[in-house]
Amino acid sequence: MAYDGTDFSGFQRQPNQRTVQGVLEKALFKMTKGAAVTVHGSGRTDAGVHALGQVIHFDYPGNIPAENMLKALNSLMPLDTEILNSAIVPETFHAQFNTTGKRYLYKVDRGYYTNPFTRHYAGHYPYPLDLAKIKLALEDVKGTHDFTSFAASGGVIKNKVRTIYDAQVWTVPEQNQIQFEFYGNGFLYNMVRILVATLLEIGNGRRDVHDFLRLYEVKDRQQARGTAPASGLYLKKVYYESENSH
Repeated sequence: MAYDGTDFSGFQRQPNQRTVQGVLEKALFKMTKGAAVTVHGSGRTDAGVHALGQVIHFDYPGNIPAENMLKALNSLMPLDTEILNSAIVPETFHAQFNTTGKRYLYKVDRGYYTNPFTRHYAGHYPYPLDLAKIKLALEDVKGTHDFTSFAASGGVIKNKVRTIYDAQVWTVPEQNQIQFEFYGNGFLYNMVRILVATLLEIGNGRRDVHDFLRLYEVKDRQQARGTAPASGLYLKKVYYESENSH
């Protein structure tokens, strides 16, 4: 499914807050005429974070063809969400626990002034950037590392070692943007946003181009400092065992 995260307080259900899980479960409550159906997502996106390919699963108390589920659920969902595909899966499938990798996109507006039309859909960095330095630094992001310095406090996962299979940056001149993409076996809380903030500082000359190697060693969140805004982050794709990285 895809959603515009602007008006959501994240994915996870919260009391008195509008969340993606909340609107999904409300729609399913209507579909089942009163049955409580719990929705499980591949991961919890934060407030303001968008999704192009979030994956969810739920146990539906009834028989309904997958294509009918797609239409019925979309008819009850708000306009800032869209179910893109549906399938009946084995009982053993779990949207979160069966993931083998995720791909994230991050957009950065390079305009001098904040663009009022893209402010909810991109971070903003109007300062000089050397893209060659960023590309060099991205080589240090790839591979298996301890990302403790790039995990926000509040995460409950103790093992901070993750593998980044691919990390790219490119320019989108017609939108005056640069865009990052990260593909890895898993990501820590706020990890992509902290990676982007660090890469922008490298591109601006405020950090050494190989500072990632030092940050892996010190394992100190305070050393990485910044966190890029939630608005520029998109969960692009979630991978499972039957899929390849493309």
